[in-house]
Amino acid sequence: MRGGTGDGRTDMRNIIVIGAGSMGCLFAARIAQSGADVTLIDVDRERLERIGREGIHLTDDDGTRTVPLRAALAQDVEAPADLALLFTKGMHSAAAIRSIAHLAGSGMYVLTLQNGLGNPEIVAETFPADQILKGIAALPADLHGPNSVESHGSGHIELGAMTPAGTQAAQAAVALLARAGFDARHAEDIDVAIWEKVAFNAALNALGAVTGQPNAGIDNAPGRRIVAAMVDEVVATASACGVAVDKARIAGAIDFALTSHRGHKASMLQDMIAGRASEIEFINGAICTRARAAGVPAPVNETMADLVRLMELTRG
Repeated sequence: MRGGTGDGRTDMRNIIVIGAGSMGCLFAARIAQSGADVTLIDVDRERLERIGREGIHLTDDDGTRTVPLRAALAQDVEAPADLALLFTKGMHSAAAIRSIAHLAGSGMYVLTLQNGLGNPEIVAETFPADQILKGIAALPADLHGPNSVESHGSGHIELGAMTPAGTQAAQAAVALLARAGFDARHAEDIDVAIWEKVAFNAALNALGAVTGQPNAGIDNAPGRRIVAAMVDEVVATASACGVAVDKARIAGAIDFALTSHRGHKASMLQDMIAGRASEIEFINGAICTRARAAGVPAPVNETMADLVRLMELTRG
């Protein structure tokens, strides 16, 4: 982890978004629409050229519009920004953050709103800890083609700083996101929100992937028993790591998802169907690593992680 401090900048207007998936396109479009200067970075040159030519087609509760913005490969971005938002999958975090290493000395902050555990630590291999912000984004987003994104309904963002020195920057990032129309909140103890979301994802993502079922197929007695067992293990692991999560709040979020989003297919199941690598190592796998280090038994999460790994190894 690198030392050093950012400059505590409070007015974030020049923004980089890394990763042109559904969340990256959603955030890039909304932030650009709010008046900020946005550059979207990805490794897919063809997609970048199309976004640069046509903009991002954004559909949400306010309708459909096209938002123009810059799109570039990381090596072509020379001017430092105030904030970089990291939206790649966890297995791509290291390569993504190394691709903007040439901007690390500029005082630019990096915000990771990615799923799972361990992404801020990966960022800290390249950027000073005082310049790292972390959090969660509980928002729906679906990509339709290379430059069309759709998001409906409510959601929220919680974020905080990796070290106390970044608190002012975290508050500035909240203000930036609020200007872009997001329900964004600053959290003094952001690790609580991160662990609660990873408990939610560990329970629903892995089980959905292994069973091949949408939420409705898990909303039954055996499904809920497995979900509850995984949550219990995550809560115990978080406690052993010094993070006091709210088990009732996690259970409430899971119950809402199972009863209100019955047709939803977990992202890990979507990865299985599409033949993509999943984020199992950053969700259940990361929980198990921390559980072993803390001496906490996590047999259900261990089994779920191994089942997903087995599926990835044996699929055609």
